[in-house]
Amino acid sequence: MRADAFLAAAEALPVRALDDLLPPGGIVVVAPHPDDESLGCGGLIAEARARGIPVRLVVVSDGIGSHPNSKSHPPERLRSLRESETLAAVAHLGLSPDHVAFLRLPDRFVPSIGLEAEAAAGAIAASARDCSAGALFVTWEHDPHCDHAASAALARRARDLLGEVRLFAYPVWGWTLPPESEVGAAPRGARLDVTRHLPAKAAAIAAHRSQTTDLIADDPEGFRLEPAMLARFAGDHEIFLEVAP
Repeated sequence: MRADAFLAAAEALPVRALDDLLPPGGIVVVAPHPDDESLGCGGLIAEARARGIPVRLVVVSDGIGSHPNSKSHPPERLRSLRESETLAAVAHLGLSPDHVAFLRLPDRFVPSIGLEAEAAAGAIAASARDCSAGALFVTWEHDPHCDHAASAALARRARDLLGEVRLFAYPVWGWTLPPESEVGAAPRGARLDVTRHLPAKAAAIAAHRSQTTDLIADDPEGFRLEPAMLARFAGDHEIFLEVAP
């Protein structure tokens, strides 16, 4: 199926309440980079916490690839900044810092196979066991970013380690795919109405100041989320695609 048709169908998936979407237990959100959790799952996290559902966040990469040429924010400082931004972001969503794990794999070089990948999948599985998770959420395997695809592979491996756990994917950069890209069978899954959590989600996204403002101004190649991309994640629904075993 072409990406344009797939994504149009994803935007028309049925709207389901969280209780209908999730099996019993907690949830684990896997974010390739600090900020993906707020963009793709901010409403999900806020809704789960509002209902008393345990949530764990696993941030896979160290995020230092966003401003590789900055002198004011060399790698160690940038990593620390992005982690502090993440903790500030998820606080708006009701998530405690104690429930966030940073794996600190290299940004742009997250492995999908090998010993490091196996350890990362094990860490995701450990977070799931910690909250008796019934579901994992990770970026879509067709997102056109190597770390997003690798994180999807890590989550699939974690599901293998866990057994009876459902896996859902959330598109982030998938919305930028060329329309003719082939992405497989028609989507299955649901949309979650996050209207009541939009202020909290907006505050969470804004907390990632290094990605949404000119906070780091000394790298002409530095990354910044464009207004059109931010608008994409300001809508009333979040999309979750069911990933078949």
